Amino acid sequence: MRKATSAGKVVLAGLSLLLAAFIWGKGLQESFSRPSVAPQLSMRQQEISLLAAPSIPNSLKPFLIGDISNEKLKTLLSETPLERMSERERLVFASLETDEKKRSLALEIQFKDAALVPIQKALLAASSKSTTIKPNLQVLAEIKKDPLLYQLSCFALGGNNQVCIDTRTSKSMALRLSLTQGVPAMAVLLGIGLLIRQIGLLLRKANSSWPVIVAMPLSLLDMVLLVAGGFVVLGEVLFPTFFAPLSDTLTKNVGSPLKESLTVLIGYITMTIPPLFILRQQRYGLREIVLPDGGWFQWRLRPVGQAFSKAFAAWLMVMPLVLLTGWLMNLLVGDQGGSNPLLELVLHSQEPLPLILLLITTVVLAPLFEELVFRGTLLPVLAKALGRSWGVIVSALVFALAHLSVGEFPPLVVLGLGLAFLRLSSGRLFPCVLMHSLWNGITFGSLLLLS
Repeated sequence: MRKATSAGKVVLAGLSLLLAAFIWGKGLQESFSRPSVAPQLSMRQQEISLLAAPSIPNSLKPFLIGDISNEKLKTLLSETPLERMSERERLVFASLETDEKKRSLALEIQFKDAALVPIQKALLAASSKSTTIKPNLQVLAEIKKDPLLYQLSCFALGGNNQVCIDTRTSKSMALRLSLTQGVPAMAVLLGIGLLIRQIGLLLRKANSSWPVIVAMPLSLLDMVLLVAGGFVVLGEVLFPTFFAPLSDTLTKNVGSPLKESLTVLIGYITMTIPPLFILRQQRYGLREIVLPDGGWFQWRLRPVGQAFSKAFAAWLMVMPLVLLTGWLMNLLVGDQGGSNPLLELVLHSQEPLPLILLLITTVVLAPLFEELVFRGTLLPVLAKALGRSWGVIVSALVFALAHLSVGEFPPLVVLGLGLAFLRLSSGRLFPCVLMHSLWNGITFGSLLLLS
């Protein structure tokens, strides 16, 4: 009977692995067709820089905004064909364009947004004359809520700094720019310093020995069933498909963007059910074994302060490596697209409740669930079966694959390596959850500042 059960387990694991390979392969392939948020982020960064420039001291401009100019923003906009530009982008492009024919070409469509039509007509009128006209402040007042469009169209219509530049907005954008540019730059410098120190300790062999990692007495076959079967086949495909009608029913009368945020939250919760159930059953099979100190997952919440300090230090050290990896990828093969759809949702959501739901999903649920599976269960079992080095590498690769994005794969591998080293060096799972939450939280906050 036991042999039959074991044989069935092998067959089920093999089938799960084949299906997971197919699902992940298809998901990675489809990621090429998903849009990347990188161009949007570059555009937002450039727009904020233009608005912030008047309020930034000249001594800080090279560090915060670098080579900022209207021409650079126009170049970014021109990468999108006119027929694919939004009405707002057409107005920004026309305001930047000095060639009258090109400006007229950008504006020669029927605008649907009533608030933008007066600006369209004013810019067309300015294009038809040999000299610019005095800006119509009443017309410009209609777009006051769009600071960049207001500023650029105002200058395009012959306005001066006193009329076109909103000092309050400029100072606000300067603060945003300091947070999105200055804080990461300082973090990178601190991270490089910590990395150099850590390398020095390793070379001198001055590091204290790493604590013993407790691994659940499970086999690699069990890990295949947990990750390939539970996480991928059931969690990423079957359960979300099965619960999709329920999700549609619950969000039927909910408007956007709350509908999308609820769908993401419900989808993520349903995705966690199969692997958590399998993990529970695997733990139940170990009920007769004496529970080790700290439990199978070694959460070890206390001391809390030490957990936070270790998580923050690890985040600082991994940040320059992830950024370097992303930069090299973009330099060598370009932007491969396939950004996480959550980034797009955060970037375009303005209402508090949808953002709170997305925050709960990305900063609370995702770190808890993923760390429990990848660093709490998978990594210790792999380290015991394959050795620590291979355990770290394989767990990081599986972690990156689970996000189904070719463009984000290399940086996610580096992040997975950093989380794995934190798990092994601290002997605790709680700091990994905190570091993962910190990473997602900083990303979330940066998107909000750029939105």
